[in-house]
Amino acid sequence: MVTSDLPYRIQTSAGHRKYLCSGIYMPSVTTVLSATESEKSKAGLRNWQKNNPGALEAASTRGSAIHLGCENYLRGLDPGVPEDYLDFWNGMSSYLDWFDTIHWSERPLRPDWNHLRSDDREVAFVWSTEHKYAGCPDLIGEIGGVRVIADFKTSNAPAGFENLEVYTTRPDTLFGASFAAISCDHPLAKELEKNNSDIANFNLECRQIGTTQEALETAEKKGYNTGITVTHPFNDAWEMPVYIANFILMGYGTGAIFGCPAHDQRDLDFARKYDLIVTPVVCPTDQNPDTFAIKEEAYTGVGNLINSRFLDGLTIEEGKSEVIKRISEKGMGEATTNYRLRDWGVSRQRYWGCPIPVIHCDKCGVVAEKKENLPIVLPKDVSFDKPGNPLDRHDEWRNCKCPLCGLDAFRETDTMDTFVDSSWYYARFTAPESTTPTSEKDADYWMNVDQYIGGVEHAILHLLYSRFFARAMNATGHLPKKAIEPFNALFTQGMVCHATYQDPDGKWLNPDDVKQSENGEFITIDGQKVTVGQSIKMSKSKKNVVDPDDIIDQYGADTARWFVMSDSPPERDVEWTASGAEAAWKHLQRVWRLTVEITEDQTTDTSKDVELDKARNIAIDAVTNGVEGFAFNKSIAALYQFTNIISKSSASKIAKVNAMLTMAQLMQPMTPHLAEEIWSTLGGEGLVTSAKWPTLDALMLINDTIILPIQVNGKRRDEIEINIDLAKDEIEKIVLERPSILRILDGNAPKKIIVVPGKIVNVVI
Repeated sequence: MVTSDLPYRIQTSAGHRKYLCSGIYMPSVTTVLSATESEKSKAGLRNWQKNNPGALEAASTRGSAIHLGCENYLRGLDPGVPEDYLDFWNGMSSYLDWFDTIHWSERPLRPDWNHLRSDDREVAFVWSTEHKYAGCPDLIGEIGGVRVIADFKTSNAPAGFENLEVYTTRPDTLFGASFAAISCDHPLAKELEKNNSDIANFNLECRQIGTTQEALETAEKKGYNTGITVTHPFNDAWEMPVYIANFILMGYGTGAIFGCPAHDQRDLDFARKYDLIVTPVVCPTDQNPDTFAIKEEAYTGVGNLINSRFLDGLTIEEGKSEVIKRISEKGMGEATTNYRLRDWGVSRQRYWGCPIPVIHCDKCGVVAEKKENLPIVLPKDVSFDKPGNPLDRHDEWRNCKCPLCGLDAFRETDTMDTFVDSSWYYARFTAPESTTPTSEKDADYWMNVDQYIGGVEHAILHLLYSRFFARAMNATGHLPKKAIEPFNALFTQGMVCHATYQDPDGKWLNPDDVKQSENGEFITIDGQKVTVGQSIKMSKSKKNVVDPDDIIDQYGADTARWFVMSDSPPERDVEWTASGAEAAWKHLQRVWRLTVEITEDQTTDTSKDVELDKARNIAIDAVTNGVEGFAFNKSIAALYQFTNIISKSSASKIAKVNAMLTMAQLMQPMTPHLAEEIWSTLGGEGLVTSAKWPTLDALMLINDTIILPIQVNGKRRDEIEINIDLAKDEIEKIVLERPSILRILDGNAPKKIIVVPGKIVNVVI
């Protein structure tokens, strides 16, 4: 946009403005938007106006009051905002405080407040030379030396709903937001349905969907555009539509979310359906931010933030902290913890499980079994030849006497969910031989559990149950108070996934029953066409299971471990493929060949030994950090790189042997068998599994240079390698001499160059 504090001419016609810029009349932004708005959207607006009489006039009145308040406030006068609009005004005034300078140009904030309705008016405005449109903003000012154009908007929501409170676990993705969505049971949705039959019908349809996670995930994503918009917390000119969506639960958070389609699959499906913007704001570290794009799958992995203004270059966790800090400072939100709880049905109608120690008596009701009769042991002479719970048919075990009255009674035949048994094992492990559940001395010594590791299906239920048990055991004197939260750290690993296969009749097929034809199609062994489904977690019912014994027979256990850990971060699902397993196997074969080659090496020249030793220490550091941070894929990536360096090195045999012995130590957690073979072949003492972890020489990690990415207006355009101690003005000089930056500047001077020492350079134009 080009801005000017000089008057240019505006003409109005039939309610639309056009702007004279250097002899060319340009349409207003509003005119452009109106011309490009879909008929569906226009119809929706007309319908909203029809069902909400007077709402548009009320919104206009509110908007005028707020705009006048802004002008008075910036001029040091009493805002004079009516009491009914104070909630909205409080948020607006905090934003206005950010401005260091206001460009008045001898005019009020809004030119049309002069009430000059003639065809010719002279006011300041902004225009785009590229896109050929113009507009009159409410305010042109400066924040931190950067020119800011602001246009104030008030909500077109019903009275009392001027603010929408949302809950998110990903505040770092705020700049990727393209819509807001509320539950059908949200107070705003209920208010809207009072006067709108379409909304009422949509809400009714949403309420008929189940509330389980599975039901919400599998249901087609549907939404209703309310016609209401919300503004972005960091940009008042950024408006987003508010939808009622069928995948939002009122019982979780606030019943309202902001949608970031690029990094949430539900949001992405929703955005594709309703043609909403998809902006990636998290870029994997191995991808180019300028070309990284989202297609049919949302990116939910780790990376650095992009397209996010002041967050660019930060990690996800750093971005979360920064957004929470700024939102809190603005008084627009705060960090909080939400819990979503549900009842736990501990009983199962089956034989396998711990018996529930209660007796059913016609006289006394449900009675607890006597302590001296515990534990209740399941009978072994049961029959599974009929459907149902065999305990119901075992009269000898089932029938008993009531512990209170002695009359005939019967045992509870339901057994406990196996999660019950496993929810306190960590406590029993502290004193396995004790005659009581735990020993006070032993529990105090061993608790807490340093690290809880479990799959995603455990990280919710089993983890929750275990924490419940810890509280119950503390209350009953079986665990110390420090163990009321029994786990110090949590790590959730992903699932091993595989594609699914179905024959023409829809029957699930084992991967071994499928082959690929010469033309690339998948067929059965006998030549029938196969339907290939998506890659999902391995399941016996879907038959997409790879037998571990077959994998070990073909490639060995080391290959299986190496592939699973190398393919992706451990917290993400890994897709098992034959090609991936084969590639892992080939690499390990290469490592073994390299070992044999080193035994035959006769090189005595030591001039390259320091270079190889530096690479060895870099590998020690990277692998150690990866293992300790559960980032095993990063550790393996470092070992791949280390293998390449050793294979190309011209160092002496002694240096290569030392490097390869370190390789064996670093590989041992992933490939213990191969590591032992390497260790033994190269003369390692004893077993590698008994050897100490290699010692890091930190001095070898010191680097005199650093690579700084160069951004132009927040987008990465280039990078430079410079001396780590180079002064700021020297860095700026080098940046402005880069051909890529010179092309972008096109002879113009940048407005500002921001150098973040050791991290990034941003050129503002």
